[in-house]
Amino acid sequence: MTARSRSILDMNAFQGIAGGDALLARRLANFGAASVLFYDQPIELVRGRGQWLEAADGTSYLDFYNNVMSVGHCHPHVTAAITAQVSELTINSRYLHPKVETYLEQLKATLPVALSNAVLCCSGSEANDLAMRIAMKATNARGFIVTEAAYHGNTRAVTEISPASWTRGGCPEHVRIVAAPTVAAYGADPGAGFAAAIATASADLKAAGFGLAAFICDSILSSDGVHADPPGFLAMAADAARAAGGLCIADEVQPGFGRTGAGMWGFSRHGFVPDIVTIGKPMGNGYPIAGVVTRPELLAQFCEDTGYFNTFGANPVAAAAGLAVLEVIRDEGLIANAARRGDALLSALRDIAARSDRIAAIRGAGLFLGIEMSGPDAGVTVRCMTEAMRARRILIGAAGRFGETLKLRPPLSLTEEDAEFFLKGFAEALDGLPATQ
Repeated sequence: MTARSRSILDMNAFQGIAGGDALLARRLANFGAASVLFYDQPIELVRGRGQWLEAADGTSYLDFYNNVMSVGHCHPHVTAAITAQVSELTINSRYLHPKVETYLEQLKATLPVALSNAVLCCSGSEANDLAMRIAMKATNARGFIVTEAAYHGNTRAVTEISPASWTRGGCPEHVRIVAAPTVAAYGADPGAGFAAAIATASADLKAAGFGLAAFICDSILSSDGVHADPPGFLAMAADAARAAGGLCIADEVQPGFGRTGAGMWGFSRHGFVPDIVTIGKPMGNGYPIAGVVTRPELLAQFCEDTGYFNTFGANPVAAAAGLAVLEVIRDEGLIANAARRGDALLSALRDIAARSDRIAAIRGAGLFLGIEMSGPDAGVTVRCMTEAMRARRILIGAAGRFGETLKLRPPLSLTEEDAEFFLKGFAEALDGLPATQ
């Protein structure tokens, strides 16, 4: 059997019919072909607290997947901050409000000094779309390099650089794709091989008349199967892109805000400063806020030709949510907790993997982990595992070009008890897999 690349929306997705479930029937009637749900039997959720979710039937689930609520579902400090501000004032972004400036000053304090201008928006898709436009203006080029299963959002421009979203058709002519930095792809030195692949792709874009505007990637390659190592590979990749005249965009929408356990930002594990950083998802712990942070001269160049205004991006309620998230990460020591819990999970999972031929690799950093399953039917195994874990009240996801990797992103507030609950359920689900042929 030859593995087939899979759309990110196909992985672990509901693909059945409504049956006797009235709410599911309403969903399908309202959303039509754009309805995307998890699991063979979608879950109706009614409330969340910390790492746990409760379904309408009373079942509680440990959330090991949804990194949007990264400081925990319905965190009381974040909830109180949003409630207080929305009760006082919410307004569009063209008015002054001290909370917005306080938030940006505290956010920038976590970033390299050179990245001192920020633009706020509502989604990671908007952030990456704007980052692309800034890069094209700065370089006078139109080409982009991405990894082969990248996902960066869903505007038209961003979808064109998101192979994980493509369901048919070829790669756009201004985009070049490189494999993730693995030994299988590049040999004994995957970091150097990855950088060389970017140099080759850059030369190809130049020969085709597009030039290189930017190399963009997650600082942990999420959709490619959660590739975090070797630390430093992104620094070499950025050097290769810059040598070709392009910029480096670090997409921190998934790994940012302490998830790697090695600091606030994933790129810090690699020892380099990106030209542009895009942020979102966990930024407001569920409130829709995102942003682009870059050097002032790059933003000024872009604004010479094109004004940019986002109605809701810099409103005070969004700022209140973002500020509260920063305070929780700091006050509850969540970066250190991500490192501690992540190291323990990696060690335990590697012990399990050493005793099982169903697991090909364990990867990740902090509380952003991937479990690659083995064999030509690894994608089927992943589907079986996600359903088996759901039956054991644990929610996980899938990633990888062929859907071969289990993706784990629990809240940063994960406790030792929660981790043990996960490990017990994982071991049971793994043991329960049908025998290979």
